[in-house]
Amino acid sequence: MAEMVVRRVGVFSLAKMQSLLMFVIGVIIGVIYGLLFMIFGAAMFAAMPRGDNQLAGGVSTIVIGVVMMIGIPIFYAILGFIGGLISGVVYNLAAGIVGGIKLDLEATAVQYAPPPPPQQWVPSPQPGQ
Repeated sequence: MAEMVVRRVGVFSLAKMQSLLMFVIGVIIGVIYGLLFMIFGAAMFAAMPRGDNQLAGGVSTIVIGVVMMIGIPIFYAILGFIGGLISGVVYNLAAGIVGGIKLDLEATAVQYAPPPPPQQWVPSPQPGQ
């Protein structure tokens, strides 16, 4: 086992990774909440008596649902990037004082087929010799 210490992290690398992870979480949350708003908007549209209030109440919640599906992932990605920047800077400062995180790493043997044994090259007989 090899013991290694993570003394510094790439701040922008951490920020990009955190942004991507938060974007994926934002897509999941945005789709769930967006669909809920759209379903309730459609139910409100169907349940209200006919008139201007029906159209305003039903369509506006459907539009809000679509906006949530687009806006929440973007908002989460931006917050994830900012959080990754802050986390990276704070970790680098703390690792400078404390010394970093120790990791015990173990190398695994790569399983592969060995190459075939070498073969002797024998020249082919020349015609006429």
